[in-house]
Amino acid sequence: MIEKRSYTVEEATRKLEAYCAYQDRCHKEVATKLTHMGMISLAIDTIIAHLIEQGFLNEERFARSFARGKFRHKKWGRNRIVNELKLRDISKYNIQTALKEIPDSDYYGTFHELAKKRFLQLTEPNPQKKKKKLADYLLYRGWESHLVYEKVNELVK
Repeated sequence: MIEKRSYTVEEATRKLEAYCAYQDRCHKEVATKLTHMGMISLAIDTIIAHLIEQGFLNEERFARSFARGKFRHKKWGRNRIVNELKLRDISKYNIQTALKEIPDSDYYGTFHELAKKRFLQLTEPNPQKKKKKLADYLLYRGWESHLVYEKVNELVK
């Protein structure tokens, strides 16, 4: 949906500074916002360059905070985090840097807690169906398949 109001480059720049100051953003989100505001590509490039120079836009910082947040709050595994960052056109280097924000001890601890919690929530009497439901849940959240299947076989007898 394109907004009816038209913006000058200065107005759009101020608006996007506030947008980026509120929360870390990736380049793609900012470009999409500017496009919806009806800005031309030259203005978009100019504004994005300004935001980067002034420190409002930093893709490495965005990737790091995204990975930390999705892991801590949504309990996503590395696969899901990587896929979501790729959807936002984040570079391979920044994705690798972001994954370093998650300590292995926290990662495995969270995985075991999440698997156990979900296992206790499942009321399925058939062990095969219970295994499938637990595995599907953990795989959807982006946990590595070797961890998932090992844990499923450990929990469901």
